[in-house]
Amino acid sequence: MSETNNLKPTLSVVSFSGGKDSTAMLLKMLELGMQVDVVLFCDTGLEFLQLYEHIRKVEENTGIKVTTVKNEQSFEYLMFDKPIKRKKKALQGKTGYSWAGPKMRWCTNLLKTVPREKYLRELRKKYNIIEYIGIAADETERITHKCNTRPNVRLPLVEWGMTEADCLQYCKERGYDWGGLYEKFGRVSCWCCPLQPLNELRILYFDFPELWKQLREWDDKTWRTFKPDWSVRQLEVRFDFELEWQTEGNQLGTKEFRKALRKRLEETDG
Repeated sequence: MSETNNLKPTLSVVSFSGGKDSTAMLLKMLELGMQVDVVLFCDTGLEFLQLYEHIRKVEENTGIKVTTVKNEQSFEYLMFDKPIKRKKKALQGKTGYSWAGPKMRWCTNLLKTVPREKYLRELRKKYNIIEYIGIAADETERITHKCNTRPNVRLPLVEWGMTEADCLQYCKERGYDWGGLYEKFGRVSCWCCPLQPLNELRILYFDFPELWKQLREWDDKTWRTFKPDWSVRQLEVRFDFELEWQTEGNQLGTKEFRKALRKRLEETDG
């Protein structure tokens, strides 16, 4: 901590998701001897097991204790059971937020932003907070957003010119590999996120069957499909059919493939 002119000491808070960017930021800050008072992790309860293991490894290797915060209400309660007033008549009476979408990322807000700000609000009563966020130098849109909306935010990776690829390499050189998650996925947070691209959902289906089983159970329980045009069960049909189609020596993405896939989906729905 350091003193400031208004008599409140400054507290340096590192926003730590456990991913490659925030990990690289934290490790380099420590290596450079920068002030690190709090390392803050917002636990959604939806992270890959390998990410939780990674966080424990960071704590062991650095001697830094990671402070974990989370919403008092669980993801499942918010998704299925929370009473919500709705403007659309067709949705009145339905409980829970259901799956998030590009324009309504309620999970990010309620499971990350709300608990983080609640924790920081208490700290701000005693300290001037400087928050360090791991946005890479090649994340242009996020850089602009954070700089315009958060005055006490610092973006060290931008200052250092470290891209996302640089961050991953930096972490690997120091022995962090997330159990191979980054060999499979571009992002490693919230395994059930419906905003994931199809290629990563395909990996989730084939390589993480227990997680996929949970995804299907949740999708069956809620009133909005996992993706606007795809339920989880329809994605299963698609991924299995793709494998079958390729095994027979056919190419994906052709007119014939799309026609055959539509037919398979219709047969399955029927």
